[in-house]
Amino acid sequence: MFLDQRQFPFLADLRARWEAIRDECLALPQDSYQPWVQREMYGQGWSVYGLVAFGERIEEALAACPDTASALTTIPHLTTAGFSRMAPGTHITPHEGWVTTVYRAHLGLVVPQDCALRVGDETRQWSEGQTLVFDDTVTHEAWNYGSSDRIVLLFDFARPGCEDMPQDELPTTVADLVRRKG
Repeated sequence: MFLDQRQFPFLADLRARWEAIRDECLALPQDSYQPWVQREMYGQGWSVYGLVAFGERIEEALAACPDTASALTTIPHLTTAGFSRMAPGTHITPHEGWVTTVYRAHLGLVVPQDCALRVGDETRQWSEGQTLVFDDTVTHEAWNYGSSDRIVLLFDFARPGCEDMPQDELPTTVADLVRRKG
């Protein structure tokens, strides 16, 4: 399910800074992105540039994107963040996340036509400079049938009431992530 963004006032700051975030993202070398680890969901075409991984800052990546790094400090209880790129023709098949202590958000940075995200029974298109917040544990899928890359700033933050939960309940490494999804 998509969530009412009015309950997350910190998103306004991100939306106000989206162009600077987009410009830093577009300045990154194409080969700095890594394929998403769960390729069984989509084949080829989905890659990420990690900034924060399960509560740990990736200092080298953040140093390359200082405006983005600054904007991320405004997100309370941030657990994961990175640029998510979907090449044309990519379809991430329906799946469910398993971490019940966070919500997932996307800030649209580069959004061609024919790209969308379905969460539960509702489908929404990304918009440049706008955010979508959703419950990752609800079945969702995404696709880019456009003619160019779709890029968003993807980030997870603690759900209200879960801010003080121990970080050890979250996967801490890519290997742990792969093991959990098996």
